[in-house]
Amino acid sequence: MKNLVLIAALLLSFSAIAEVKVGIVNIQKIIVTIKEGKTVNKTLEKSFKKKQELIKSEEAGIRKLQEKFQKQTAVLTDAAKAKKGAEIKGKIDAVRAKMMQFQKDIQKEEAELKKPILDKLKPIIDAISASEKVALTFEISQSPVVYASNKVDLTEKVIQAYDKKHSK
Repeated sequence: MKNLVLIAALLLSFSAIAEVKVGIVNIQKIIVTIKEGKTVNKTLEKSFKKKQELIKSEEAGIRKLQEKFQKQTAVLTDAAKAKKGAEIKGKIDAVRAKMMQFQKDIQKEEAELKKPILDKLKPIIDAISASEKVALTFEISQSPVVYASNKVDLTEKVIQAYDKKHSK
């Protein structure tokens, strides 16, 4: 009798596992598609363009110094060449350091601008996952579901719900 109950319990648990519905969402697609996300991306693009223009300007100045240095190479002493070469190298290193700092700044700004969106997305994803009766919801770029026989892409529903709830 015990074995019969155990077998029945196992069969019921296997049938429950077979019915598990897995939800997937693409957060990146959601952010670039929702109205608020588009505004964030425009802000980031403006910030990036300003920084990029500054770097291009400094690079152009370095190129002029290099060209001038190339023209003067024949008449400069070895000490003057070394000094001018070190000056140019110092400017190149400074621009590289500035580029790295700009990259960090943009990443920080992006995280700060997207955090409120992500905070508002979580309850929407939870609600849609519940209404679609999914047992688990995965963000596909972070933890891709290699295979699930019963998976549902919730991305479009999340986009629509977010814009409906948070449209300005």
